[in-house]
Amino acid sequence: MSLGPRLEFRQTQSLVMTPQLMQAIKLLQLSNLDLVAYVEAELERNPLLERQAEPEGERPSEGEGDANAVRERTSDADLDPRAESAGEREQGERESRDGHDGRASDWLEERLDTSRSAIEDRLDTGMENVFPDDAGREPVAPTPSGEGPAYSEWTGVGGGGHDAEGYNLEAFVSAETSLADHLEAQLVLAVHDPVERIIGLNLIDLIDEAGYLSADVAGVAERLGAPPATVERVLAIVQTFDPPGIGARSLAECLAIQLRERNRYDPCMAALLAHLELLARREFGTLKRVCGVDDEDLAEMVGEIRRLNPKPGLAFGSGVIQPVVPDVFVRGATDNWLVELNSETLPRVLVNQAYYSRVQKITRNEREKAFLSDCMQTATWLTRSLDQRARTILKVATEIVRQQDAFLSLGVQHLRPLNLRMVADAIGMHESTVSRVTSNKYMATPRGIFEMKYFFSSSISSSDGGEAHSAESVRFRIKQMIEAESPDDVLSDDTLVQHLREVGIDIARRTVAKYREAMRIPSSVQRRREKQAAVSAS
Repeated sequence: MSLGPRLEFRQTQSLVMTPQLMQAIKLLQLSNLDLVAYVEAELERNPLLERQAEPEGERPSEGEGDANAVRERTSDADLDPRAESAGEREQGERESRDGHDGRASDWLEERLDTSRSAIEDRLDTGMENVFPDDAGREPVAPTPSGEGPAYSEWTGVGGGGHDAEGYNLEAFVSAETSLADHLEAQLVLAVHDPVERIIGLNLIDLIDEAGYLSADVAGVAERLGAPPATVERVLAIVQTFDPPGIGARSLAECLAIQLRERNRYDPCMAALLAHLELLARREFGTLKRVCGVDDEDLAEMVGEIRRLNPKPGLAFGSGVIQPVVPDVFVRGATDNWLVELNSETLPRVLVNQAYYSRVQKITRNEREKAFLSDCMQTATWLTRSLDQRARTILKVATEIVRQQDAFLSLGVQHLRPLNLRMVADAIGMHESTVSRVTSNKYMATPRGIFEMKYFFSSSISSSDGGEAHSAESVRFRIKQMIEAESPDDVLSDDTLVQHLREVGIDIARRTVAKYREAMRIPSSVQRRREKQAAVSAS
């Protein structure tokens, strides 16, 4: 076999991930909040992008319309002398109709005597009766003749008024008090020693948002160079602050602090707090022997603990809760569903072609031309990508609604099995595209707001050979059966399997246990103990 060079033509197809394609894929999987932030960054970076103007249906208010009309008339008068003379004639006619010798009938332009005697004559009373709190203040310096009072004297903005303090609107806005601020305010009143106050501030900084101390006393003492006994004493003071249970190092200590506040901490309650794991497993028989109480006392103690707050610090949570904004609205009735995009979540951007034409004419070198061309290409591709993103979301949402129309009409029990391939084959797209579209996207339906991923559920075969069932509908059935059980007839996992097979759902016991644990439902033994304890307490 001889080796030698040769020329060869070969034709192949390959998918190249260009920067534009990567940008389109990135935009497709962004949520509406992330998309707005991305577009805002592009608007700051790209001079050829601009926000789309308001639609014609959204007209400005009367004040804005009058201001625009005034600006238009002013500009016309500046450009055309004849327009100015016509305006003067119109003003003269209006003044003659007013009958005030050329002065407009505006009471604001009238000169008022601001002397003390004139004011007392107009009000028919003395200044001491009108402003009794201002008797001890120094009189305001008179303004020069021919000048009215300054703007700051009327509003307090800019001049500071009589107290030399600026008018601060933010001072009237109520600010949310954080947990650290609330504890520090109590520390100032409870601790007077500067050293102990510093230790208390460090302990407050180590308290998490739930109200628990996130460090041990020995570590705090070593870091501050203070005796551990002093840190323990300061921590005991902090644990007496409001809300009760703050500064605890464990759940048992948090509950014990709250019980001491209610004067309900006794040896029996202490024994119960020392064995909280038995209470979590609903082993009430063992708890009665450990605490030395009967059924009635144990039920009362358990009820007392349930009324406590295991996370007292959450009452001062300063985290901002971001509400869910749906990307798609579904309206209508059975077999006539209307799917539309939420226009508020879609950024409106346009390419300023006029500005591009003007700047293109004055470019001086190749570097400026390349920058301008790159901005134009990026802006054009961004607008196309946003439009393609909206169309793809609408297409996928429409297919989901078509597949899950029974859920929208009848409820979660009629949720059908659905996967990405079924939607992708129906709309002619790839599964990865459907997965990106449904990530972090929400759909508002007559039955509530759901994430698009919610409608995709695995299938569970039917025992009678009929249509398969959705895993979500099976979980809903299991939850319904457990909520309807009585204290004397608690359903085990095997019993749940039998009931599900009676309605045509072929499911294994371990699958039922997995679904039950995912919904945080305890086992049948724990549920029976809890229901019996509730019955005995009542």
